[in-house]
Parts: sequence; C-alpha cells; structure tokens
Amino acid sequence: RPPRGSTAMPATIVSLRVAALAALAALAEGWSAALPSSAAAVSPRSAFRSAMAPARAAPRLDEAAEAEEWVGAASYSARIADSETVFDIEAIKGILPHRYPFLLVDKVVEFEAGVKAVAIKKVTTNEEFFNGHFPERAIMPGVLQVEAMAQVGGIVALQPPVTDPEEGGDFFFAGVDGIKWRKPVVPGDTLVMEMELVSFKKRFGIVKMKGKAYVDGKVALEGDFTFALVKAK
Repeated sequence: RPPRGSTAMPATIVSLRVAALAALAALAEGWSAALPSSAAAVSPRSAFRSAMAPARAAPRLDEAAEAEEWVGAASYSARIADSETVFDIEAIKGILPHRYPFLLVDKVVEFEAGVKAVAIKKVTTNEEFFNGHFPERAIMPGVLQVEAMAQVGGIVALQPPVTDPEEGGDFFFAGVDGIKWRKPVVPGDTLVMEMELVSFKKRFGIVKMKGKAYVDGKVALEGDFTFALVKAK
C-alpha cells in the first residue's frame, strides 16, 4: 500500500490496465485483418461500426419484404367482387313491402323460382339499431338477423309459382324453430343468406322454409321458418 498522500498507483491496478489496453489493441488488429485493405487504417470504433452495419441493415430487408406483400385497393376490390346481381334493391322493393329502416336485404345474387334464393345484407356502422345495440359494442340484433332471412324467404314466397302477385297479400311470421346463432354479426360484415322452400300448403297458405346465413364463409345463423299468407282485403 503506498504511503498516505502518495499519487502512485498499486502495481496490481497498473498491471490490469496494461492487460486491458493490450486486449483492445489485439481486438483492433483482428478487426483490421478482417476488413478490406482500404479500411485497415480505421480506428477501432469505426471498425466496430462497420462490423455491426450488416446486422443493422437486416430490418430494412424485412421492411422491403413487407412492401412486396402490399396488395392495394384494386386487388382487394377484385377479391371481394360480388356475384352477378339477380334482383337489385329497386327490384326487391317491387317484391317486398318493407322500406327503410326495416328493409334488410340489399340484393339477390341467386334465385330459383319457387325453390330458393341467396341474398346479401351489407352491415354498416350507420345502421339505426347500432345506436342502442350496443353503444359500446355494436352487434346486429339476433331478431333482425332472423327478420332479414325472413325477407329473403318472402322474395321466394311472394312470386310465382308460390303465389300470384296480382292476387295480392303478404306472408306473416307464423313460427320459427331451431334458431341458432353461431357468431355475432358486426359492422363491416357481409351477411349472405340462403332460404329454401320446404313445403307449401296452398289451401291453408302455409309456407315452411329452412335457412342459413353466413359471414366470411362461416355459419352465423340457421333455423326453420313458418309463414302464413294473409290475402289483401
């Protein structure tokens, strides 16, 4: 231990510092050997930065890969293009008595007279019922999903050969059975509904149908429906 007041450093500390400096020098020489001859004279700090450059550039390659996966509006528009329309909204208004805000079918894309129909309802955040169902979590009410499917059924039942439009009348709900909701329907969803005629008892004006509704190819709702014909007075 040096005398009090002395500025001399212990031999152990001096030895450690010398060893550390030697190690740094060896490391610098190693970097210089690994670098091109034009870069051999750079400082250890510059050599360190050069050695780390490829690792720092890697995220840029990832970003380039992500940029290549960009699809764009035109491609997405082509992907979600709807099928050919059989009945547009104006034609639907000529078949169904419903009007805003209770007309829940936007268009029909498949139709087999007296047998079945496939129709679409595009669910948007501007629907009136979302104001109260629910303000904090918008979900299309299940009863309105059933009503939308019933309207698709009406497009089948209110046309020949089931009924004659010239005779007038409407089909009212007489019952629903086995209704099951499989997933919630929310703003942005496209509800694709299919209704198929099971039986029609003309004498009593009773129509039975079965139906399913899908969102993104998955069943959202299914069940059996019964309607009763009420003729115009």
